[in-house]
Amino acid sequence: QVQLVESGGGLVQAGGSQRVSCTASGRTFSTVAWFRQAPGKEREFVAVDSRRTGTRYVTKSMKGRFTVSRDSAKNAVILQMNSLKSEDTAVYYCAASNTVIVSQMESPSAYSYWGQGTQVTVSS
Repeated sequence: QVQLVESGGGLVQAGGSQRVSCTASGRTFSTVAWFRQAPGKEREFVAVDSRRTGTRYVTKSMKGRFTVSRDSAKNAVILQMNSLKSEDTAVYYCAASNTVIVSQMESPSAYSYWGQGTQVTVSS
């Protein structure tokens, strides 16, 4: 059975750091993306790591504070979040695909596999 499991969420103070991981079991994925969804808002693209296309980036509005990396030995993709702000409070989801193309990597509908999400709450 294919599963994506996020871990590492929690409560953090503004200005602090948090690291969330996405671990895949049952299958290896070439492309893993992070999205987030705050209450009352649409799901928002955060970052992507794609071994198949050599693409790795964080969305422009979070660049400089967030980084994405892959731990191949653990079949995991990590989102490191620094200088957190209250507006970063959201449920963070990872999504995976072996077929998504570069032009669609920021679209939630391009991913077939999703984790259950992990809550990150930033207190001000």
